[in-house]
Amino acid sequence: MATAGKVIKCKAAVAWEADSPLVIEEIEVAPPQKNEIRLKVIAASICLSDVYHMYKGKPKDGFPVVMGHEGAGIVESVGPGVTEFKPGDKVIPLYLSQCRDCKFCKNPKTNMCEKDCIIRTTIQSPSEIRFTCRSKPLLQFMRTGIFSEYTIKNKIALVKVHDDAQLDRVFLFGCGVSTGYGAAINNAKVEPGSVCAVFGLGAVGLSAVMGCKHAGASRIIAVDINEERFEKAKILGATDFVNPKLHQKPISEVLIEMTNGGVDYSVECVGQVDVMRSALESCIKGWGVSVIAGWTDLYDFSARPIQLIAGRTWKGTSFGGFKGKDDVPKLVLDHMAGRINLDVFVTHNMNLDQINEAIKMMMAGGW
Repeated sequence: MATAGKVIKCKAAVAWEADSPLVIEEIEVAPPQKNEIRLKVIAASICLSDVYHMYKGKPKDGFPVVMGHEGAGIVESVGPGVTEFKPGDKVIPLYLSQCRDCKFCKNPKTNMCEKDCIIRTTIQSPSEIRFTCRSKPLLQFMRTGIFSEYTIKNKIALVKVHDDAQLDRVFLFGCGVSTGYGAAINNAKVEPGSVCAVFGLGAVGLSAVMGCKHAGASRIIAVDINEERFEKAKILGATDFVNPKLHQKPISEVLIEMTNGGVDYSVECVGQVDVMRSALESCIKGWGVSVIAGWTDLYDFSARPIQLIAGRTWKGTSFGGFKGKDDVPKLVLDHMAGRINLDVFVTHNMNLDQINEAIKMMMAGGW
């Protein structure tokens, strides 16, 4: 391409500081360096983690930053040492890398990678900076910065997908859908005929409902204080619907009564520690499994030891337990074959200039 090897000027949504709206700026995107790929962004979405970083987490070393981490694009150019990708390839950035060389990547028990950014969400050394604006360096949120017309990714944090993939749908596998779907099938390991509960019906929660359905659950209880979300949950397989605000007793007691002892599996998709505890306490003793899929790092969580002593399991998930480079292409093929419904997740189509409006809409929906 004509832009290969040159600095590209383009629009991006920059968070200059915490608690402030994003600013649409013209930024400079450097050419890809060794083991890097520069891509033209085709589709992206706002994830709760983006809003969390701006308005709740607010790390002091996390600004200024180009936000966004869930998206898809087309390779514009590649740097030295890159043989896996070529210009024109359709790709999905991964916030959870897969180097395939570390002890975690080589272990089938986990999808962690020593080089991932779960802890290092924005921290980049000066030598890693590829974005600038008015001569100031800009970070890339989760080392992605997808709210830009072009971005840079390391080859271990990018995956090629099928040439016929619909990028304005499969970009959802970059975070939310993979996280919720995998929480059910990989982490909870939902079994046929089981009873499940999903707490929170945003993109992650709806994906967890879909995962429970695909795993063969006989009953899926959707829990949310926003009843407008129940219709989509029903489309994806939910059988029962509970609004905690309509009950005087704790939601865990409500679910225990509904299920004669508790659910076999629960998935927490809200990112609030009190909901995490409720999800655990909703599980049946002896074998109940509760998975934390919601993101937060502000508060400690707690539960009475008897909850675990009695045989329940409490675990977490990142990216639904999927190894990105191995599994995302398979998820894309499942979508193309009609096995994973992504249309239901797309509620609005907006351009980059409307991003603050989109964030307000997300926050108004309850977060």
